Amino acid sequence: MVTRKKGHPAKRSRSGRPPRQRHAQAHAAHRAKQAASHRNGKVGKRWSHHVMETSDAMDIEHDIFRSGSAQEIADSLKRSSTRSKRRKGTPFQSAMSMLNFYINRAGRNLPKSRRATLQTAKRKLREAFGRAP
Repeated sequence: MVTRKKGHPAKRSRSGRPPRQRHAQAHAAHRAKQAASHRNGKVGKRWSHHVMETSDAMDIEHDIFRSGSAQEIADSLKRSSTRSKRRKGTPFQSAMSMLNFYINRAGRNLPKSRRATLQTAKRKLREAFGRAP
């Protein structure tokens, strides 16, 4: 009778390499591809802008997140999400998703005062859709 050790054996794929080596190999290939694109000057600095412009996300007013009060932002997002045909979820989900996307992508570059305004806009947006806690 043959007994096996507990644990997962290093399964090999068609390439004949264990998973860790395949991962390292793929990671190295990805880094090489990125380095080549940087050398060619094809640096994707504004990928989040590209996502907002070309994705299947809803259409929003230009620069709504940069200017305006929390109420204006919430009202604009509600208007945009209810009118838009380019959304996958409910209007509330789309509006909240777009607001969170902007906050997350701005990251540390977002001033505290603006972040506070956008957090207030989240509360106003929930109220506008009747989802206040």
